[in-house]
Amino acid sequence: MKRMILLLAGCLALSACGLGETAVSAAAAGAGEAAQAKEALKTEAHVKDQLDAAATLETQHRQAAEDSTR
Repeated sequence: MKRMILLLAGCLALSACGLGETAVSAAAAGAGEAAQAKEALKTEAHVKDQLDAAATLETQHRQAAEDSTR
């Protein structure tokens, strides 16, 4: 909250010369990139879970095949 207030105060101070708009745009872009990075980490974790599940299933199938040939 404190950070947002400081950002708002800084933007208000710089708005007369156009730097405020640039600062707000940069802050919005940074927030968007942070959200994308967070989503990418979720996706990566989901894919890893799927790969682990597939490997486990393959191991079980292989073990079952080996047991049935004995």
